[in-house]
Amino acid sequence: MVLTQLVSKEVAVVVTAAMPVIELRGAIPVGMSLGMSPWEAFVLSLIGSMMPVPFLLLLVRPIFAYLRQTELFRNLVDKLSNRTLAKSGNIQKYGFWGLLVFVAVPLPGTGVWTGTLAATLLGMRFKPALAAIWIGDVIAGLAVMTISHGAFSAYRLWL
Repeated sequence: MVLTQLVSKEVAVVVTAAMPVIELRGAIPVGMSLGMSPWEAFVLSLIGSMMPVPFLLLLVRPIFAYLRQTELFRNLVDKLSNRTLAKSGNIQKYGFWGLLVFVAVPLPGTGVWTGTLAATLLGMRFKPALAAIWIGDVIAGLAVMTISHGAFSAYRLWL
């Protein structure tokens, strides 16, 4: 059964954008493939990708502290933390601007989930981290929307 048979295409795009790894970068093309305008797909994807960010900024540190106390999750949390911190050199060096650029670059391994995790692990304050992540996500979304719109337009020319 296809997801859009269970929920509306708008909900499907918002939920897709809220998922780690896929995020807004995957949700915009999904929305456009479902017949949405580029701007509608962009706005819904931005909403979906930003929904988990405030909760992650507030809850990652206490959840990781709790999970580190268990043998089952200690190695996983340490591996995830170390991998994220290894990618966060520019965030450490440039703070707000480093985080903004990290989230804005639409490449695998960057985005709101990794950026939020890095901001939390580096001890960034909530409001500047949230603002940098939001602005970076808008920039990434505009880039993905532009590229996707061009790709869909080129595809239609071949039909």
